[in-house]
Parts: sequence; structure tokens; C-alpha cells
Amino acid sequence: MFTAITTWWARFQEKHPELSKFGMFLLLSNGVTVLQLALMPLARWYFDSATGLTDVGFQVLPVGTNIDGSTYFMFDYAAGALPEGGGGLSYFLAVQLTLLIAQVINFFLQRNITFKSNTSPWVAAGWYAAAYVVITFLAAAAQGFYKAPIYDLLMNIWGWGATGQVVADVVTMIINSAISFWVFYPIFKLIFRQQPVKTEAESGAVAP
Repeated sequence: MFTAITTWWARFQEKHPELSKFGMFLLLSNGVTVLQLALMPLARWYFDSATGLTDVGFQVLPVGTNIDGSTYFMFDYAAGALPEGGGGLSYFLAVQLTLLIAQVINFFLQRNITFKSNTSPWVAAGWYAAAYVVITFLAAAAQGFYKAPIYDLLMNIWGWGATGQVVADVVTMIINSAISFWVFYPIFKLIFRQQPVKTEAESGAVAP
């Protein structure tokens, strides 16, 4: 059965190279997202309970003004537990740690399996790191719009308490992952390229 699936997939890749790449990209990205979702509650539990950083605010890079006149920060993690606070530095570190782990794993999976790139891994890693920084800033700016309302809805308005906090962790992480997903695919197509490999005959023809 495994052989049959492998054979079918090889034929599908040959007939539909771009579609097969996108399908594999979807599969691997969703797998990494599941890993990220599993890690997020653990990371939050660790930073909340072991560091006390929930009470340390992390609000940097003001980019505008909210409707109520308060400052809109690109990274807006006010001190205090959610939903009254913003989760503080503890929440920020939990998000960044899980995102970093997921993206490092995603880099190797997508490069080696999806795009089968044979270009320099160091050059690709450099571009990937730059893209990661840009996407992190974009995702952080977007999070200011939806994070607090989601936690407030699930924990207070619907009265789910601690369960609502876990569900809110998952929902916010899915939104964060979705932003990364749609931005990274065109970037991967650029940085994970395949260069033609010369045959022995071609190499001999150019040798002195």
C-alpha cells in the first residue's frame, strides 16, 4: 500500500509540479501549526508560573492611536493576566518561542521535502530570517486588533474562565499562523529554488 501511494504521488508530482508543491506545503504547514498549538499552552504555563513576567509590561513601537485615544503599540503586551491585562512579557516570550521553534522546523521541512532546493542553505536561511522578522512585526501589529476581544469574549462574556483562556490561546495562534502561512509561500518559492544539475557528460564537455 505504501509503495502504491509513493508511486501515485511521484506521478502526480510529475504531471502537476506546482499543485503538488502547494499540497505538500499545506500538509507540512498544518502539521507545524498543530505542533505550535500544542506548545503554546505549555510555553505560557512555564513563563507565567516560573518567571513572574506576566506583571512586566512589554509595549513598544507606538504606531498610532486607538479609538479611545490610547496609544496603539505594534507589540502591545500590557502588564497583567488576560483579559484585564495583555499577558505582559510572559505572553510575548511564549508567542515568540513557539513561533521560532515552528519556523525553524518548517524551514528544513519545506526546503528539503516540498521544494527540494539545492541552492545554498545559508543564503536561504538569511532570507528566511529576514522574512521571519518582517512577518513577526506584521503579525504583532495585527494582533492588537483581535487578541484582547477574543480573550474577553471567551473568558468573561461567555464565562468559560480557564477553558476560555486555552481556547483563546488556540484561536489567536491559528490567526497568527494563518498570516505567516499565506505570506511565506511566495517567499519560499523565491528562496528555495532548484538549480539544474549538470550530467557527467556535460561536466566533461566544459572541462579543459
